[in-house]
Amino acid sequence: MFLSISLAKKIIDEVKKLFDEDIIMVGVDGIIIVSTDAQRIGTYHEGAMISVKEKRRVIIKKEDEQYLQGVKTGINLPVFFLNNVIGVIGITGEPDRVLPYGELLRKMTELLVQESYYSEQMQWQSRMLEAFVFDWLKARDWSSAFVERAKILNIDLQAKRQLILVQVTEQQDFFFKDIWQLTHVWNDPHDQDVLIHWGNDRLLIIRYVHQERERETITQKVKQLKAFIEETWKTPVIVGIGQAVDSSELTKGYEQAERALSVALKKTTIVFEEDLRLDICLEEISIPTRKEFTQRILQTVLTNEELLETFYTFFEQNMSLKLTASLLHIHINTLHYRIKKLEELTGLNLKYFPDVVSLYLALYFLDH
Repeated sequence: MFLSISLAKKIIDEVKKLFDEDIIMVGVDGIIIVSTDAQRIGTYHEGAMISVKEKRRVIIKKEDEQYLQGVKTGINLPVFFLNNVIGVIGITGEPDRVLPYGELLRKMTELLVQESYYSEQMQWQSRMLEAFVFDWLKARDWSSAFVERAKILNIDLQAKRQLILVQVTEQQDFFFKDIWQLTHVWNDPHDQDVLIHWGNDRLLIIRYVHQERERETITQKVKQLKAFIEETWKTPVIVGIGQAVDSSELTKGYEQAERALSVALKKTTIVFEEDLRLDICLEEISIPTRKEFTQRILQTVLTNEELLETFYTFFEQNMSLKLTASLLHIHINTLHYRIKKLEELTGLNLKYFPDVVSLYLALYFLDH
């Protein structure tokens, strides 16, 4: 682990806002990598080299400038990570005056180095998980190498799994940045669930199934995660949840979650694939057939937003005239008028059940 130039520059840019002294960051080879004085970058600093070798603070006095190469009056403080020196911080000025600043700067640097290191480790592990899950979904047979990777990642391939897709619906190029924060919110007590990025706008959860029927628990956890994301990033979230499958059938579980998500997109909510009935059949109908059917039924009212909104609401309220009129804030006689108008324009008879079904399907296809 070394003190990177980008991190060193970031630290100096922030610190120089607070006081005027010259600051340098030096690598373990004694070469200045970043400085508030650009002319010193790339030069050798003998005082810092002593600090690296002896792992101690080095104070540079005025007389030391004559025989130590590249130094100025001030202090040099070694930066430690895992008990190893990874660089040196130098501050120019009277040692007694700048020492408190130096100790504070060193502590801050060491904390930032630790944060950067563990962040990189988390990103590396996250990328490993993403690559493994991709192979998991594609693999027909599990090779010995694949099984070994699962062991390294602490993934039980004998357990049943339930796949959950979480997607934002409004922001373009959104990315679930804080995957570890989301993992904390998800709060898996057994540390067996897998959470990974899945594209720019999706989060994929591969849940370890402990019991076959855990719907209430899952619903509560998903609602909590959904609420956190919506509150944190101010964007609506939809969720599709597949059924429990064997680990060897992960692709099947993913397809279920994908199917549930496509329905959730229209309802802006949480959808369990096991609840889908008519939706499963309707999803199989080709787009050209949907368009043709919609045209035949709704051709004469496609531009009449008032009628379309009325009958979307009508079906959402289970064809209750009273609830539909109330939700649309219209008199029930107005609703009767709109029903009659729709029947005249389309040739449908809403007292004839097949026509009711046709209208529902046409509106469903139009909405999709």
